[in-house]
Amino acid sequence: MSVRTVLLNRRVAGGCCRVWCGVPRPLVHIRSASVAEPGTRRSDEEHLWEAASHMPFSRARIGSFFQERSVLRNPFLEDTLLRGYLGRHLPQEAALSDLCGFGERVVNEVDKWGRECEVTPPRLVHFDPWGCRVDHIVTSPAWKRMKDLSAQEGLVAIGYERSFGEWSRVYQMSKLYIFSPSSGLYTCPLAMTDGAAKVIQSIGASWPVDEAYSRLTTRQPERFWTSGQWMTERQGGSDVGSGTETVAVPQSDGSYKLHGFKWFTSATDADMTLTLARVQDTTGATTTGSRGLSLFYAEVSRDEGGRLRGIEVQRLKDKLGTRQMPTAELLLDGLPAHRLSEEGRGVASIANMLTITRIHNSVSAAAAMRRVVQLARDYATRRSAFGKLLKDHPLHMQTLARMEVETRGAFLLVMDVCRLLGREENGMATQLDTHLLRLLTPVVKLYTGKQAVAVVSEGLESFGGQGYIEDTGLPGLLRDAQVLSIWEGTTNVLSLDVLRCVARSSGMVLHAYFTHVKSLLAGASSVSSLAPAVNTVDGALSELQKFVHVAATRAPSYLELAARDLAYSLARIYTGALLIDHACWKGASPSDTYAALRWCEQDLCPVVTKQAKGCYDPSTPPLDAALVYDRLT
Repeated sequence: MSVRTVLLNRRVAGGCCRVWCGVPRPLVHIRSASVAEPGTRRSDEEHLWEAASHMPFSRARIGSFFQERSVLRNPFLEDTLLRGYLGRHLPQEAALSDLCGFGERVVNEVDKWGRECEVTPPRLVHFDPWGCRVDHIVTSPAWKRMKDLSAQEGLVAIGYERSFGEWSRVYQMSKLYIFSPSSGLYTCPLAMTDGAAKVIQSIGASWPVDEAYSRLTTRQPERFWTSGQWMTERQGGSDVGSGTETVAVPQSDGSYKLHGFKWFTSATDADMTLTLARVQDTTGATTTGSRGLSLFYAEVSRDEGGRLRGIEVQRLKDKLGTRQMPTAELLLDGLPAHRLSEEGRGVASIANMLTITRIHNSVSAAAAMRRVVQLARDYATRRSAFGKLLKDHPLHMQTLARMEVETRGAFLLVMDVCRLLGREENGMATQLDTHLLRLLTPVVKLYTGKQAVAVVSEGLESFGGQGYIEDTGLPGLLRDAQVLSIWEGTTNVLSLDVLRCVARSSGMVLHAYFTHVKSLLAGASSVSSLAPAVNTVDGALSELQKFVHVAATRAPSYLELAARDLAYSLARIYTGALLIDHACWKGASPSDTYAALRWCEQDLCPVVTKQAKGCYDPSTPPLDAALVYDRLT
């Protein structure tokens, strides 16, 4: 036997095989590309040796290394902060067992459905094969399964069953937090469904909306309805007062028919909707501004011929993200409807809806951050670069730790607002709780929306090039996160809402804020390890109080310029206090303390920092405008 034969046999016997996605593949005989000398014949043995030794990438053979993908595990069990928070505030076994089981269902079933919703987006069929207009929005089977699951799991119902009293909203939103990143954006129709149920409940569920309320809050899939929210028109956005052109024509039976054009309708395949319109008087005239708007309830139904009653779907929106969910332009041409609010009280009537949908938005933001951190930290245990795993590179761990701190802060801020909502709904809220809920609802929405985009973007970067590849599913996290700072009020609109909230309460919401933050800090005064964080938050709180006193003496335009930085300051200081408070309870871990300390490394009161630099001086607006519209001469 030749030496070459002996070496070859050892190589093959020693396991010379290629691993293809974890499946052993035997060596394949590959015809050599070299040419034999004239008059000679290369043996099969020589061909095999050449293939094994010199031709690893010939034809379909693409090498032996395949990067392991990150693995999604039970998002309840993997989230120590979520489990710690619930262990502190909602330790009931029934709730924890349900969330753990739901986490397994998310991994084993729901995540695949969410991906199917992404790759099979909705499409609009205007006409049937015989030319009749039908306006069918065709969604994937997974989208329909999401609806059934939402009913079965009580993703809306939990908030109205109130099985856990004041903590029922925390329980509901914890479940949505687990569900959201895998939901294929089905959390969006659930947010509007929850908001519609809240409005109906607050107004009083009488005919015909009592049946709708029952369907919105049921656990029975065959009865469950989702609701749309058709507010935005071509002039619209947040300025519904001047942007709503839709008119409501009274009918002899007390109902109305709506005529108008809705430019942006989310979850257009919903079973019902709430919308704003202006009631026409007997002469056809309407009242302008917010005073002319009333709130209406309408069911989405079809006639015997299969045509939508009073609705034409003009087109589906082509969006950056949220592609899983049908969003459409609608012509309302005689849509049957019933007025819910008092005439002219439409904007006031949707206040409860906005509270609910903004909280849902914030839950989705915190959930997106948690998901990308969960996947990134798993990937760091699998990916090697420069001779070691990513988790063994201190700079990479520093980056992930910063993402983790932002995620923890967002979670605690969101859950505290859910806590306040639960107390209000169960009749347990103090005046301080009520003021805090009013102030923090726009704050939590604007701040977590911006955090989510930043953290998810950083998360994608932690995967390197794979974070940019669509079929990994990772880019969708970023595209979908971008809507969170836009929907239900942009950052600037919500910052101005904060100012309105302060003005309408004559400053009482800020008094409640300062009082509560001080009480949270007082609870940590004896914990020496937290002293640096306590001192930092307390110092920032004092600076914020000084700013408020100074700003109160200035023109309204001064505070308007400061509104965004003020909202950020409110969010960062309050979140710091929550992190400190959570690090004090008996079940806290050293990581809880470290997270609080790390949070306080940032500028907690940017409004004071910017004030010292003259950013709100009366001279800045014209200079800002000149800079933006600078033209070369």
